[in-house]
Amino acid sequence: MKQTIHNEKELINFGKKLAQKLSGGDILCLYGELGAGKTTLTKGVALGFDIKNEILSPTFTLLNILPIKSEKIKNLVHIDTYRLNNEDELLDIGIEDYLGEKNTIYVIEWPEKIIGLLKNRKIKKIWLTHHAEGREIEVDF
Repeated sequence: MKQTIHNEKELINFGKKLAQKLSGGDILCLYGELGAGKTTLTKGVALGFDIKNEILSPTFTLLNILPIKSEKIKNLVHIDTYRLNNEDELLDIGIEDYLGEKNTIYVIEWPEKIIGLLKNRKIKKIWLTHHAEGREIEVDF
């Protein structure tokens, strides 16, 4: 499915609707160049789970854990691998023990940097690209 998004508000609303299609253990991989809207989309997903925290890209901390008030889903984990040299840096903080945990949803920016960690895992992919009318989103799941 492809869709054109014209502004930030539409991108956030897309993220809110997307949140309703996610379930515990989902790994959402966001692809796109700098400024494509990956973090803004993540803000929308967080709002879809009624998370009111300010959503910033965890470029230097690698990940943010955001609690969700739900019986089935307890956390939204936002991961940004942009500054990683290799996936071993995520392994060093123990991410493999948690990735795919059934009460957590993961949103990963720059997943191409940790492709080895994502092998044999059920991932959902979204590509964001700049487009003459705003951004184009392509969803694969």
